[in-house]
Amino acid sequence: MGDVTVPSPHRVAVLIQDGFIPFEIGIPHRIFGKARDSQDRLLYEVVTCATGGPGPIQSDSDVVVLAPHGPEALREADTVVIPKFDEASPMVTDGVLSAPLKEALDMIRPGTRIMSICTGAFALGAAGLLDGRPATTHWFYTDQFRELFPQVRLDPDVLFVDDGEILTSAGVAAGLDLCLHVVRRDHGAAVANRVARVTVVPPHRDGGQAQFIRHHAPASGDAGISAATAWALAHLDQPLTLETMAAQVSMSVRTFTRRFRDETGDSPGRWLQRQRIELARNLLETTDLGVEQVAARCGLNTAQSLRLHFHAALGITPTAYRRTFRGGS
Repeated sequence: MGDVTVPSPHRVAVLIQDGFIPFEIGIPHRIFGKARDSQDRLLYEVVTCATGGPGPIQSDSDVVVLAPHGPEALREADTVVIPKFDEASPMVTDGVLSAPLKEALDMIRPGTRIMSICTGAFALGAAGLLDGRPATTHWFYTDQFRELFPQVRLDPDVLFVDDGEILTSAGVAAGLDLCLHVVRRDHGAAVANRVARVTVVPPHRDGGQAQFIRHHAPASGDAGISAATAWALAHLDQPLTLETMAAQVSMSVRTFTRRFRDETGDSPGRWLQRQRIELARNLLETTDLGVEQVAARCGLNTAQSLRLHFHAALGITPTAYRRTFRGGS
């Protein structure tokens, strides 16, 4: 009987440059580096390469990493991971790739799987790799991303987007979710679950990035609709109508609705619903009130109504949200 051929590990290259976050480059090394088959063989080989060639690379802190490879390592990669880039770089502020980064990305073979973590999506956007595709990035930078790359179908609420050979994730720790998803996609749930247990992270997180985003009401003052929004925020436990809100600023419903859209970019109804959810989030995080009581304080009347609207807005139940942000009662 002939020798059994053992497949080579899938080669993952992590591309870094000055200003990288150590935690983020550690994510692919930790997740892919711990993935093993039933015979305890490594399933991935992970290497770090730098845009400017091998050598010391300064992080965003006092940590310096000695990158053993230059961008030429990308030519041999089956998967390329691009972590967060400095938000002050021209790539993030103007959507322009630096010459070394462009040269590095040009070395990636066609068909190679490419993954980004956090603002690494800006590099993919600037390179045109996300044109016409769905993608995500850190929620804090979504407006900036949309302005620079309007041709990308950005989803700001999810933890990651899998679009086949191009995958993007939200901020920082969402890279864990994305890498575990890729292991699950490549080798099944059992392997991914083993990696998650060793890393002491959940193999799958409830909800998406939406649960971390805070929305704020317009500033209060004398002009425009601010008196109405301030009054509404103080009476969220009550039934609120367009008529009662418009009356606070002595406007007709039609004028109030038009002014509201002009000043907030939203309809009064959607704005009001979001403020009820924001109040619910705050109560779940800071009080021991039961779900029924939280629903009453927010003007959503019943626990069932709160669960329905909360899950629609954040992709997670009120109880799971409380466990995440408060550790339970």
